[in-house]
Amino acid sequence: MPMPGNGTTKQPPGCEACFARANRGLCGDCQPGSPCVIASYKSADREFKAGQDLFSLGEPCDSIYNLLEGWVILYNLLEDGRRQILHFALPGAVLGFHPGGGAMMTFGAQALTDIVVSTIPRKALPPIVKQQPEFGLRLAWLIARDCTLAYDRLTSIGRHSARERVAHLLLKLFVRYRAQWPGSHIEEMHLPLTQEDIGDATGLTFVHVNRVLRDLRKDRILEFHYRRLRILDPDKLVDVAGLDPQLVMSWIR
Repeated sequence: MPMPGNGTTKQPPGCEACFARANRGLCGDCQPGSPCVIASYKSADREFKAGQDLFSLGEPCDSIYNLLEGWVILYNLLEDGRRQILHFALPGAVLGFHPGGGAMMTFGAQALTDIVVSTIPRKALPPIVKQQPEFGLRLAWLIARDCTLAYDRLTSIGRHSARERVAHLLLKLFVRYRAQWPGSHIEEMHLPLTQEDIGDATGLTFVHVNRVLRDLRKDRILEFHYRRLRILDPDKLVDVAGLDPQLVMSWIR
């Protein structure tokens, strides 16, 4: 269940070393030596421990968060306490943006690992975009990218078998993680998910997820053990996930 918490502040590094540039975040298009348009508007970076909420269902949308370090889940809770994970946000993502003034959040955001976020008041967005229109385009691109990923996973949940759903989710997270280091050829990663998390993201029970993971390991396609994901046969994994290899490459780009 979500744990409340407002996070702790962390003084941001110099602009050249800011993760908002390094991880393709809001300042990913900034050129070295160029002035930081958001520096005078954003507050100090905030740290949240794993399990803390950045915001909850029904809270006002008064700030946006640029995820600098760590993983975040976007989720919804049903009346009986069941959870649906809507999306996994990785460094560079923008969280909490809503186009309507005074609107309330329709989902929650929880730190899956210890995280660091850069916070910008929503009221600061118009003057920032006025000073630097490219910032607005970057913000739109980041939100559209995550929407595209979420739509693709919704299709998987609605139309794929259990085996395809799990393969699709793990492949997507692996590719997105590896894309943070262009040119990397890693075949293993720390994946900070439990089998319960996989179930909440795919609409499957723990027992069903366990069975699918066991079968994928038996078929020498992948191994997921103690939050370590190892890809044994990438080509077979793409086939099981029912994905076009060109679509997989588009996630990297």
